[in-house]
Amino acid sequence: MSIASVLKDMEKSIGKEVFLSDWTQVTQEQINQFADSTKDHQWIHVDAEKAAKGPFGKTIAHGFLTLSHLPFFSYQVPLKMEGAQMSINYGLNKVRFLNPVISGAKIRDRIVLSALEEKPGNRLLMTQTHTIEIEGQEKPACIAEALGMIFF
Repeated sequence: MSIASVLKDMEKSIGKEVFLSDWTQVTQEQINQFADSTKDHQWIHVDAEKAAKGPFGKTIAHGFLTLSHLPFFSYQVPLKMEGAQMSINYGLNKVRFLNPVISGAKIRDRIVLSALEEKPGNRLLMTQTHTIEIEGQEKPACIAEALGMIFF
């Protein structure tokens, strides 16, 4: 299948929600492991006793930990592009952290296919808008516009 036929086939999905994930819990263990990996041990993330007296009443996930869930959610999207050999993370256009994720909270992702653009070298640039929601919260944790480069 050619890029042109993939574009034609997927054009109807641009601007539409293509996936809503199940809820997944963000645990204190994940937060601690992320702190160790990034060397960001700010008390608001890892000191439960001090965080209990802080503005959120509990520890919170790092914003970048919330953002790092994008691959987990993206791999679940049932969009299949016939003829695609691989895809890579191509970066982000915009990221906003709007609401902290408290330790133990559940998050999910709403993904909108925002754009598709044919690129030289038999490639396709896909832009998806991810809205990471927190169970029981009106305001999302994060909104990120992510780019994926697909090679055919």
